[in-house]
Amino acid sequence: MSVVIPVRNGARYIAEAIQSALDQPDAQIEVIVVDDGSTDDSARIADAFGKNVRVSRQDPLGSGPARNEGVRASSGAFLSFLDADDRFTRIKTAAQLEVLAADPSLDAVFGHARQFISPDTPEQATAVRIPREIAAVETPTTMLIRRDAFDRVGPYAAIPVAVTVDWMLRARDAGLRTAMLDEVVYERRIHEHNTGIERRSLASERLRVLKASLDRRRAQPDA
Repeated sequence: MSVVIPVRNGARYIAEAIQSALDQPDAQIEVIVVDDGSTDDSARIADAFGKNVRVSRQDPLGSGPARNEGVRASSGAFLSFLDADDRFTRIKTAAQLEVLAADPSLDAVFGHARQFISPDTPEQATAVRIPREIAAVETPTTMLIRRDAFDRVGPYAAIPVAVTVDWMLRARDAGLRTAMLDEVVYERRIHEHNTGIERRSLASERLRVLKASLDRRRAQPDA
């Protein structure tokens, strides 16, 4: 299976993210780090992992194109996506692979996410934390998906925000069969430079993504 990690100027946390992917037990994992035009040491840190990690470099095109490049560079029959400032829990891959093996009709498996405040985060930035620290979350980062199912949904959009929302809405429209684990499979780091915090002003882009999903559903013959 393949783990795709896009990164732009994520040197502070990228090693921890990569290690959490490599620490998955009983799984043959390839890690693809896509350096999205970083100006810091992100690529060098990833390169230091040696043959266990492959690093691809591109101009700063955004997280969507970076994830797509990672998929193109990967070879696994199953795909996972990890943000460069977050972590997988040790049970993620084994637990999700077990569910997919038991039910070949399933396309993807999700799990719970736990949020945690990064120790280096200023106190004033912690107010952005959502109330529930642990929750069932359907996002690409809590997901393990069969490659053919990912291909049915299609690549991530090259948009500045709402990349995840757009892809998940298209996954729903494609009728993917999914399951949700009770266990925590993903740990999301809260810090002052989270993309959602820095780009809160781009709400109109999120609305555009939601409208596009509604338009697709209305265009379906049985809508």
